[in-house]
Amino acid sequence: MELKKLNCKFSVCKVKNIHAIDYTGEFVFIGRTDREVSLVCETQFAPKNVIEREDGWLGFRIEGQLEFSLIGIIAKISKILAENQIGIFVISTYDTDYVLVKENNYDKALTILRSSGYHIVE
Repeated sequence: MELKKLNCKFSVCKVKNIHAIDYTGEFVFIGRTDREVSLVCETQFAPKNVIEREDGWLGFRIEGQLEFSLIGIIAKISKILAENQIGIFVISTYDTDYVLVKENNYDKALTILRSSGYHIVE
C-alpha cells in the first residue's frame, strides 16, 4: 500500500465561527456536531480567533480510492504506530484516509511504516 507524504504543516482547531474559516489552502477538513466545530487545515491558513488550537502536525494520505468494503486499513496503521508509542489523528474523506502525526514523531512513523511493508511516496 502506498502512503503519500503531504508537504505542509497542519493545525487542529476548535473554532467559534464557521464563517472565519479560510478555504484558500489545499486541505480544509471541517467537522460539525451539536457540540463543536472542528477544523483541520494547513497551519498558515488557521484562523487567529479559535477556542483551542494545536499546531505541529504532519501527514500522509493513503493513495488510491478506497472502497467502502475495505476493512482494517486504518486499524493496521494505527496498531503499528501505537505499538511504537506514536499517536495519530485520522481524517476520512469519501475517497481515502489521511493520517496526521505530531511533527516530532513523523520521520519515526514513516520509517516504521516503511519497515512494515508500506511504500512511502515523496
